[in-house]
Amino acid sequence: MARPRTARSPADAERRLRSCLGRFATGVTVITFDGPSGRHGFTANSFTGVSMDPPLVLVSVANAAKAHRELPERPFTVNVLGAEQQALALHFAGRPQAEPAWDDTGSAPKLVGALAHLECRPWRTCEAGDHTLHIGEVVDFDYRGGDLLGFANSRFTTIDEPLLGMENLL
Repeated sequence: MARPRTARSPADAERRLRSCLGRFATGVTVITFDGPSGRHGFTANSFTGVSMDPPLVLVSVANAAKAHRELPERPFTVNVLGAEQQALALHFAGRPQAEPAWDDTGSAPKLVGALAHLECRPWRTCEAGDHTLHIGEVVDFDYRGGDLLGFANSRFTTIDEPLLGMENLL
């Protein structure tokens, strides 16, 4: 078993921690909402389900991000991206691509064609270091079949859709 290496500087420790965390594969989401200055979206892989009763999800937003000032107390949608939607992930990560198609039904905008969406109303926020955790109560959701856009080791990857998902076992 490898022993952990000691970081030589705070910058080295941060880089190594980021690399360590990158070993955990995640899906890729785009969080969308209408804020005081207009429509917003940002790419996030810091997303997780929190509770089934009530249905809650959590999104982590960097305090330095524009969304940090715009999102509080606003309904938002978590758009889970399909493997073919890497351009959307890049668009909302600050590398503009073609303007996305929007679905304006509901309380928060959704991206047309997302693999899944969870429309949320604000439930709680929590300061957590250099991020704020936004917990939303899921008020509407839907999904379609397809492979998932994944992210691991600072790279996009495809996570194949299984033939039988857990929902088929319930």
